[in-house]
Amino acid sequence: MTGVEIDFVVTESLKALELYEKIFELIPIEVTDLPKGENEVIFSIYGVRFHMLDENREFQLVAPDPAHPNTIWFNIMVPDIHDTYRKAMEAGCMEVQPVIELTDFGVSNAMFTDQFGYLWMLHQVHREVSFEDRMKLWEEEKNRIQ
Repeated sequence: MTGVEIDFVVTESLKALELYEKIFELIPIEVTDLPKGENEVIFSIYGVRFHMLDENREFQLVAPDPAHPNTIWFNIMVPDIHDTYRKAMEAGCMEVQPVIELTDFGVSNAMFTDQFGYLWMLHQVHREVSFEDRMKLWEEEKNRIQ
């Protein structure tokens, strides 16, 4: 599986979705209904996939403000995450998060910054896990930690 997804952070993704639905002919794909700080919305505008996340400083998800407007990153789904990540490191990019296997979710991901100040996230999908199953796994993990 390959593709490109535009990810960005807002203070409240459900409120932002309400606004964007007023402006664009968007198609909601996945919309959570969790406490503030845990929500995310995936939608499509003209075939381009967007993934909006609630601000959650514990996970380094910080919404923009006038002094710090750069909260967007590029999420690239690649066929071989280890090869792509290696190429980024060899090209002089800086590691933010090494490749992490999220076995239950069926994915691996990694993050790096480039020399131009942009943040990149790599994803490799090993197997598809339904939205419902991912939400169940999230709730189970949250309950385990509390």
